Amino acid sequence: MLERQLLARLGIGKPLIEDASARARLNGTDIECELLAGGQISPAIYYEAMAECLGVPFMADIAPECVIDNEHLDTQLIDPSMLRVSRPTAAPIIAICPRLAHLPALIERCAESENFREALAVAAPDTIREAVWQAGSNRRLAASTNRLFDRASHFSARVTFSGAQGFVAGIATTVLAGMLVFQPDVTLQVMHVALALLYMLSLFIRILAVRQGRAVPPPLPTGDAPLPVYTILVALYREENIVPQLVHALRRIDWPASRLDIKLVCEADDAPTLAAVRRHATAPQFEIVAVPPSLPRTKPKALTYALNAARGEFLVIYDAEDRPHPLQLREAFARFAAGDERLACLQAPLVIANAGNHWISALFALEYSALFRAILPRLASLRLPMPLGGTSNHFKTAALIEAGGWDPYNVTEDADLGTRLSRLGWHCGMLTRPTLEDAPEAYRIWHNQRSRWFKGWMQTLLVHLRNPVQLMHEIGPIPALTFVGTTGGMLFTAIAHPALILTLAATSLSTEGMSAWETFLYVVDLCNLFGSYAIFAALGRLHMTEREQQTVRRRWIAIPLYWIMISLASWKSIFELWARPHFWQKTPHTPAKKAG
Repeated sequence: MLERQLLARLGIGKPLIEDASARARLNGTDIECELLAGGQISPAIYYEAMAECLGVPFMADIAPECVIDNEHLDTQLIDPSMLRVSRPTAAPIIAICPRLAHLPALIERCAESENFREALAVAAPDTIREAVWQAGSNRRLAASTNRLFDRASHFSARVTFSGAQGFVAGIATTVLAGMLVFQPDVTLQVMHVALALLYMLSLFIRILAVRQGRAVPPPLPTGDAPLPVYTILVALYREENIVPQLVHALRRIDWPASRLDIKLVCEADDAPTLAAVRRHATAPQFEIVAVPPSLPRTKPKALTYALNAARGEFLVIYDAEDRPHPLQLREAFARFAAGDERLACLQAPLVIANAGNHWISALFALEYSALFRAILPRLASLRLPMPLGGTSNHFKTAALIEAGGWDPYNVTEDADLGTRLSRLGWHCGMLTRPTLEDAPEAYRIWHNQRSRWFKGWMQTLLVHLRNPVQLMHEIGPIPALTFVGTTGGMLFTAIAHPALILTLAATSLSTEGMSAWETFLYVVDLCNLFGSYAIFAALGRLHMTEREQQTVRRRWIAIPLYWIMISLASWKSIFELWARPHFWQKTPHTPAKKAG
């Protein structure tokens, strides 16, 4: 009753109070929280009215230079309640963001003590957050860039090759060159067998995934238990055209607005994207995080910068072009609740929505169908290391922070993080409700994106194979072999693909007089080549809906050409790993022609 009287005193009408009261009972919050989250009242007007009740100044903005930064300042990003503000010609003042429940006691205290009242001011939560973001930006930026390397350098891709890896690579290259000069036939045979085995390992993992059944969305719990705060992070760079679609997709998510913490993470010097976000993301649950420009300019660095302010017990990553299923957060929450305490991450399947527009996007859709509906679910069911997708990863926030967040120097931070979680004793699972994305339709865009992926997989392999014995000790021999077969298999098969084709072509021209061993290798090569094509098509189509299969049509016949494209991208990534290891090749996005 007192809460309602205070709200009436602040000028809030009875209908708004009743509506917010009903939502508060449903969501396990309070009336004040629901009023502010629902957007029925302006936070600035609300807190200015509080300042008038207390008889203290209202601070519409706080200059960041008046805030002294320290390591505890970031607590005010999560729960802005009070901030010490320096003044050049007067004593410091405490800017508070009072809760309605505390207002009567504050009014009484201000009436009793003039000194207490003169030391206070009221500010809205966003005003305190903005001042804290700016005041601590340099410290936070340094921490986001260096924390993982400083605390666990063996998990960081900041150094491409460790000293031991560089030494071994140098010795191996020298020995290989010498063997090619003095024993070329034997050396080529050994290389041939090694590549054939890697091909077979990668193919075997995909064959095992054929047995993975098609997932059916589980029923969601219908209880009235309050939902926790859920943080959504979206990194945007040069994405001004897609912001309206993104905001629309995020507002469709079925989760109470008062329990959502949506952070749109932009580069501070990307003025067009910032302007678009400010124009469209106006609901109270949205917060804009401007990351100061610095190297490496990567998505994981931006996400780690924003992680300092995550309010949610759970956290999900989306890309700017994503259209997540509205019930995806509810499924993730139910799965976390039913899982064990070491379940750290749930990956939602990514589905390509524009498969019917172009043969490249059609084959991309086959690839994603195989990966997210067959291979990753199989790995998850066996609790093996999972190369996560770059979006729609749902985390327990505490587990993500404990694992060190994302590596700002790894350009496929998702694959790296999935392996690191496994090494630290966590495991990942899968969801069924998807996120829709659009695949590139232009070759150049596809090529640049795929080259970045390959470069990041090489970084991930180099990081986690710095000490293979330790890796096997931490996760076991089978999981370690699975890691090499998935992350390494995708890379090695792409690099070796032209050699396999040339070897088959040369052997086919001179099949007479072949020894039994040469015939055996020839058959293995044929199985590897055409088996790769067949499993690519079969695994993708098997887990597609009938409508998706009709959209792809017979474009699967271009798979051999697609594999050549993949190989070209892998060879480019080798050069980039040497020349620009931490350069993030931006993939441009456009609004979906037909939103999913």
